[in-house]
Formats: sequence, C-alpha cells, structure tokens
Amino acid sequence: MGEPEATAKNTVKTTTRPAVPGWARKSTLVLVIAALALAVFGTTTQTWLTVHLDPTQLGAAVASQDGLQVQGSKAATTVTALALVALAGGLAASIAGRVARWVITAIILLAAAGIVTAAAVVLADPLSAAQGSIAAATGISGSSVQVDVTVFPVLAVVAGALLGLSALTIVPAGRYWKSRTKYDAAAAGTGAPDGPADEIDSWDRLSRGDDPT
Repeated sequence: MGEPEATAKNTVKTTTRPAVPGWARKSTLVLVIAALALAVFGTTTQTWLTVHLDPTQLGAAVASQDGLQVQGSKAATTVTALALVALAGGLAASIAGRVARWVITAIILLAAAGIVTAAAVVLADPLSAAQGSIAAATGISGSSVQVDVTVFPVLAVVAGALLGLSALTIVPAGRYWKSRTKYDAAAAGTGAPDGPADEIDSWDRLSRGDDPT
C-alpha cells in the first residue's frame, strides 16, 4: 500500500505546466503593447501637416521653414492621451487578475480605436485638422490653403491597428500566466489555495466582498 501512494505523490509532484507559446509570454506581450503605444506617442511629436501660406501672413521664422509645421499633438490632440492610456493599460495587464484583464483589454481596444479614428480623420481632412494652428499663427480662421500630409499619420493608424490586435491576445494569453493570488488560482479551477491567506490575499478577498476570516 505504501508504494502506490508514494508513486501517486511523485506523479503529482512531477506534473508540469504546459509550455507557454512565444506569443503568450507575459513579458513579450506587455513589451509589444508598450512599444506600439510609445510608437503612437512618438508620431505625435513629429510633423503631421505642412501648411503652405502666403509668406506675408507668416513671420520670417515660420516662412523660413517652408510652411507652417503642424505636429500630431496639435492636429489630433486625442491621440497623445489615448497612447498614454494604452501604455498604462499594457503595463497594468502584467499584474492584473483574470477579471481585470478583460477590463484592460476593453480599455486598450477603445484607445486603439480612438487612435485610428483620430488619425484617419486627419488623413481624410487635413485642412480642418490644421485650422487651429493656422489661426494661431496668422490670426485668420477658415483659410483655404494647401496642406501636405506627412507619413506620420499613416504610421499612427498602422500602430493603432496593431495595438488593438495585440490587446485581443491579452485574455487568451492570460490563461498561460501564473495566477496573481491564491484566490485567482482557485477561481481558475487549479484547486484550493494551500496554507493560510496572507495580507494581500485578505485584502483581495475583502475587495470582492468576501470575509477572509
């Protein structure tokens, strides 16, 4: 009777978790999301639009730049903020629990959709996007001028779309990640937690309305 029990115990101890695919690694996914969010943010620091106005309407310094340069942060003001939201969401996903990852996924998806939409609006109507900068530089609004679009709005659209696709992998990839707390593991069906709950686990249970005592 002793040997079968020992064998069973050894079998349990030697059971290993399935190998984590490369795309599902937490560090890889978080790094990709952070890199894409920073890429979007980086595009907003560059010139999105070049407005060609009459040099007499502009100062000598602006005229010497071959037109009025409009940064992405001014052409599409929401893109900068949404990129930071996506960056924060990606970093939070690395420490979030199973339910929180769903919320974070939704937040990043909405941010990515907003980025793509805002950048696409600039591409569709660059003159309207530049009107604020034109009025600030010349004091004249509603001007009909030539506006050239650089490659950076396109890069923002591409990075925003890839950001949304990356966000969709958070939930399936999270199945391979280690549970954040003992109670997350129990909720995932990995069995009851071993040993008494620590202070962090107790706070987690209290936040869910449970009494850890």
